[in-house]
Amino acid sequence: MKAQEQYNIIKRLAQGHVTKNYAALKIGCTKRHINRLLKKFLDQGKAAFVHGNSGRKPAHALSEQQKLEIISLYNTKYWDTNFTHCCELLFRHEGIRISPSSLRKLLYKELILSPRATRRTKAHMRKILQVLYKESKSKTDHALILTSICNIEDSHSRRPRCAYFGEMIQMDTSVHLWFGKQKVHLHAAIDDSTGMIVGAYFDSQETLKGYYHVLHQILTTFGIPNLLYTDNRTVFQYKSKKMKDVGKDTFTQFSYACKQLGIEIKTTSVAQAKGRVERLFQTLQSRLPVELRLEGITDLHKANAFLNSYIKEYNAKFALPIQHNKSVFVEQPDLETIHQTLAILSPRVVDSGHCIRFQNKYYKTMNSNGLQVHYHRGVKGLVIQTFTNELLFSTQDRVYVLDEIPKHEAISKAFDFRISEETPRKRQIPAAKHPWRNDTFLKHLPYDLVNDAMHSA
Repeated sequence: MKAQEQYNIIKRLAQGHVTKNYAALKIGCTKRHINRLLKKFLDQGKAAFVHGNSGRKPAHALSEQQKLEIISLYNTKYWDTNFTHCCELLFRHEGIRISPSSLRKLLYKELILSPRATRRTKAHMRKILQVLYKESKSKTDHALILTSICNIEDSHSRRPRCAYFGEMIQMDTSVHLWFGKQKVHLHAAIDDSTGMIVGAYFDSQETLKGYYHVLHQILTTFGIPNLLYTDNRTVFQYKSKKMKDVGKDTFTQFSYACKQLGIEIKTTSVAQAKGRVERLFQTLQSRLPVELRLEGITDLHKANAFLNSYIKEYNAKFALPIQHNKSVFVEQPDLETIHQTLAILSPRVVDSGHCIRFQNKYYKTMNSNGLQVHYHRGVKGLVIQTFTNELLFSTQDRVYVLDEIPKHEAISKAFDFRISEETPRKRQIPAAKHPWRNDTFLKHLPYDLVNDAMHSA
């Protein structure tokens, strides 16, 4: 209870207006403590109810100079940190000890919010800035306050939809409890002009395989789009110099396939820039898990099969109608070309046993007649893992099928009975117009990645 309220009750008790039992009940103490308060009131008056530390500055309080130093450091050095992290950095590098709550109060008075501020805090700060905007009379102050309001809103400028169907496809992945008890990743692509889902695929992780499946759906259903707008993932853009396996997700795989098809790729780190696909995931996260649960789906295979029918239902409800005279999709290539283009390419070198080592297995190169072709040690080429998981080897402008060499023979020539000698079977090999040129692909690779791949091979 506040000291003023205690004083009023004890004063009324001293004047005989209330009883001690009533005063003890109102204050929430014993009758014996009421006697102490009454004695203090009779001896000292109102001063008896003032706390002894009132007006005294705490021993651990920051000085005005320290406060100014902290504000200056946050604005110039630690401006992009949250308040808890900033307190740790201030103590580690500057020797200044301050709690996150004290730092928040200090910076809040200076109209500075944490990058992790909640919507409620931002809304409250916006109201304060709007009041200051009305009270200020200077044009300079008006401009500064308006800039602060825009920064708090952290909004992205609106833009109109693209004019043509297939002009820009936004692509991203959402991790969520879509079905079952384990989170999985939904790869999806949406057309910016119509808001139509043009491809979707579930996978356990965000992988090159998932994006290849989405692109495969786009190519086989609609054709070749003009632009893919994605985020800065390693599937689309290579940055790390520590990755030594070219077969993993790198810019060189997905972008090389898009280069062969004539698709432009644009990446961004701003989520609002591709708001169409972000908004799509909000809608799907509220609807799709319910649909999957009602269908009793608990595994990836069934979930991907269900997506085929659900996408049609979603597009009929939410997408704008397609105007085929305003479509910029290029006519889709044949399935064989698509499967060969959506491939994972890995530089390899022929070893001393005339074989190729790939994924800890050894393979021999076979021609169209089913006979092994021998290359000497050191010959460079590309192992092509097609969309249908067929393994090929491209070297010196020729393509061969890779057959795995087993660790043990399945049938013994000396002890197992065979009716007749097996004749080599014909093998279907892509034509010479294939898109895999070793020199072209290596030029597309980052320099450090080429060296690492060749060294590992």
